[in-house]
Amino acid sequence: MKIEFIERNYDIGNRLKEIITKKINKLDRYFGDDATARVVCKLENKTYKLELTITNKGLLYRSEVTGENMYDNIDLALPKIERQIIKQADKRKDKFKVGAFDMPELLFLNEKPEEKKKEIYKKKSFDLVPITVEDAKEFMEALDHKFYVFLNAETGLVNILYTRGDGELGLIECNY
Repeated sequence: MKIEFIERNYDIGNRLKEIITKKINKLDRYFGDDATARVVCKLENKTYKLELTITNKGLLYRSEVTGENMYDNIDLALPKIERQIIKQADKRKDKFKVGAFDMPELLFLNEKPEEKKKEIYKKKSFDLVPITVEDAKEFMEALDHKFYVFLNAETGLVNILYTRGDGELGLIECNY
């Protein structure tokens, strides 16, 4: 697995890099050589944040952990990733290494996660009317929603305006 390290307001250091690499490489059990891991380490307001994203054959696994130090963060992030892998195992066996799930023991989890089937509870439809991003912000605020889907009057593309984890706004532009 190829591992990319990104530092944002934080110096990872060789020792931490070696520890993270060693622990992430245990996931080679599930993935082939074409898998890539992206590790972002950052310091925000005296809090250490680790983001781990693994991509493999079109699938994405992501974990974001905030804590008092990076060493603990990697130990919290990896079980989250493994939980996502296990949940995908039955549905997408073709995306993993042959025999990846033959061994009964798990790498970072104590027990296999319980699978909950989610059904579509509610379905809505609405007409997309071209509006500006500024109008979308106002509508989202007025509705008190976490996201708002709209047709961008300037680009003609479907956009999604959403509230990020840090409270700021994000904009997704859908290309089709």
